[in-house]
Amino acid sequence: MTARSRFLAWLMLPVLALCSLAVSANSPEGASQALHMIDYIGADYPPTVEDGKVIDDTEYREQLEFLTVLKGLIADLAQRPEHAELVQGVNDLQSAVEQRADGASVARQARQLGARLAVAYEVSQAPAITPDPTRGAPLFAQHCSVCHGPTGAGDGPAGVGMTPPPANLRDAQRLDRLSLYAIYNTLGLGVEGTDMPSFADQLDERQRWDLATYVAGLSIDPAAVKADKTYNLADLARQTPNEVLAGEGAAATATFRAQRAQPPQVKRGPSQLLDYTAQTLDKSLAAYRAGDREQAYDLSVAAYLEGFELVESSLDNVDSNVRKSTEKALMAYRQSLQDGLPTEQVEQRLDAAKALLKQSAGLLGSDGLSWSLSFISGLLILLREGLEAILVLAAILAFLRNTGQQSAVRSVNAGWALALVAGLATWALAAYVIDVSGAQRELLEGCTALFASVMVLWLGVWMHDRRHAAAWQDYIKSSLVGGGGRFGFAILAFFSVYRELFEVILFYETLWLQAGPAGHNAVLAGGATALVLLMGLAWIILRGSAKLPLALFFGINAALLCALSVVFAGHGVKALQEAGIFGTRPVAFFEFDWLGIHADAYSLGAQAVAILAIIVLYGRSKPGGKRPVHAA
Repeated sequence: MTARSRFLAWLMLPVLALCSLAVSANSPEGASQALHMIDYIGADYPPTVEDGKVIDDTEYREQLEFLTVLKGLIADLAQRPEHAELVQGVNDLQSAVEQRADGASVARQARQLGARLAVAYEVSQAPAITPDPTRGAPLFAQHCSVCHGPTGAGDGPAGVGMTPPPANLRDAQRLDRLSLYAIYNTLGLGVEGTDMPSFADQLDERQRWDLATYVAGLSIDPAAVKADKTYNLADLARQTPNEVLAGEGAAATATFRAQRAQPPQVKRGPSQLLDYTAQTLDKSLAAYRAGDREQAYDLSVAAYLEGFELVESSLDNVDSNVRKSTEKALMAYRQSLQDGLPTEQVEQRLDAAKALLKQSAGLLGSDGLSWSLSFISGLLILLREGLEAILVLAAILAFLRNTGQQSAVRSVNAGWALALVAGLATWALAAYVIDVSGAQRELLEGCTALFASVMVLWLGVWMHDRRHAAAWQDYIKSSLVGGGGRFGFAILAFFSVYRELFEVILFYETLWLQAGPAGHNAVLAGGATALVLLMGLAWIILRGSAKLPLALFFGINAALLCALSVVFAGHGVKALQEAGIFGTRPVAFFEFDWLGIHADAYSLGAQAVAILAIIVLYGRSKPGGKRPVHAA
């Protein structure tokens, strides 16, 4: 077997063949495995026969073995009206191979069989969101280049001595016999019995499509092709360049190759994002029916984080009740998977969630957001996400300035300035260097929120303990100015800003696409208005606090920071729930998102712990015998 034919040849070795026969008839992977093998036969049979004669006996015998396994896979699929036709199609394909039919004819026959199989068993062969090879490039460098080499030529350092050797992904002739879906399917299924693993556990569906488009572009030069025609995403995913060549000619084929390597980016508007959510939920249910509860749960998390969550801000501004109801329905469906409820109950919860998704799509529309909604969304995203950070920063700065600690003020300013740099750097890394999934984003937000909750509680109690302390200036000089307390304030300033910034950028990026060119000015105007309001709030706190008696100022600041600690605790737990770290337990309670209050036992439990900590720590103070303090 030649090195250039290894990319799919690796996929169906005898070990895989034996394992495939054990696939459950109801398994969604059964049809995918069969499609996978059909693609392999269609791609690797043509070079084995020429003019009715076998020119590569080893390859030819493998094709016959794989056809036997394919027949078993098809026979084991669930009974449907088209099943008998598919069985006959496999028999015809086997006869053609045994008779050493022309390679192009067999490849066409295999493709037609695969198309009928995909329709009969509802196998989606197109991505829900347009793939982006720029996202695929770092994934290739991280996961593939060590074996396939930095340019995909199969010359990576880890591939030396590997049997069979890594595929040459720059082999244009072979890539022309593969569809984009075939490459994507390869990444998801892996190769049993070889050193090429399945990436289904490491890369989600969207990442595998991104990587597939990058691989498809390794053998072509998109910039050298004039796009005389724009192919739709479904055709780019399902068709092969050879099929386009047979039907449309060489010029169209060059365009097709270029576009499948760099699919025309369509605006990720609300409709597309909600469609992605619905389609991924359907896949989740299929996995649950097949008994794969872990995969079903992972898909339900991806459906929320990569779809619905990105339109929440816009939907909130149209109808917050629908947003809350939809979010609860999605979480209820996810929890039903985790609890292992009967399939009928799981389906009922999914139907309820999809009905609300449809209602959400109707409210948002599919042609971009209106000017007013774009403005309001731009305003509230920054105002909502930045308010908590501004309150913390303003309280710290007001305290330090009122007590004359200018050196500590500089440390706090350095802390939040560094957070701006770190937030922008994290976004740049996520967009252009590494891929940060929605779950990782929520995990980061949840952890920083809980850390900030502890830090803010510490600061609030610290201020409360010293609101009547006659020696508070000595404490500041010995501890705060000395470095320990100053560093703590700087750390708090950093996390208060960093926890919000990355998500603000993400939401603005999504809103920018949803608003479209006509709404860009509205988004900018909304963001600018929010920035002015936040700056005004900070000025009012700083200005007003200077006129307050120091004891009263300490008390107000302490109460504000302790309240924010409770808010952060609620937000942090909710973010971890959205990331799928643990489940949800709805309870009968009111909700107030801005205060982090959610009708969930875990979230409310975390806030109860924070309140209990405040009560205990405040109770340690002994106001008796302490005298009021005056500012220096």
